[in-house]
Amino acid sequence: MQAIRYKLTKDYQGKKPLVICVLRGAIMFMADIVRQIDTYVELDFMDVSSYGNETESSGSVKIIKDLDVSVKGRDVLIVEDIIDTGRTLTCLASLLKHRQAKSVKICTLLDKPDRREKTISPDYVGFQVPNEFVVGYGLDYQGFYRNLPYVGILKPTVYNKKN
Repeated sequence: MQAIRYKLTKDYQGKKPLVICVLRGAIMFMADIVRQIDTYVELDFMDVSSYGNETESSGSVKIIKDLDVSVKGRDVLIVEDIIDTGRTLTCLASLLKHRQAKSVKICTLLDKPDRREKTISPDYVGFQVPNEFVVGYGLDYQGFYRNLPYVGILKPTVYNKKN
């Protein structure tokens, strides 16, 4: 995360970026990142969903909570917990560009490039992860495990159970 901090501070020096946290999974990562950036930032939040069932993306992106401030003419940094298929972030980046953001960059804690269906490349990546279902540090399964202080792989026996 030190490397991300230095890159963000350098890239946004003298700018006042709008940092958009994609709720809920990115909240812990975003809080840690913005406290380490050595420049002024403004924060806002979006709640965007693309998960139809507990572990697989549905393919459709739904905005549950939109921004409170305008992105027009702003340098925007989207902070995400994990990039999987890329559908959510492709949709979100396109929306922000349509709303006339000056620039849109993406910072993600975790990246699963092997699962990518859309051509999207994050500008800042914490870690690349294998095609496993991960939880912790903000990521959840059915609302649980977000508070774990680490990221771990959830065993398939947990999410393959019939309730």
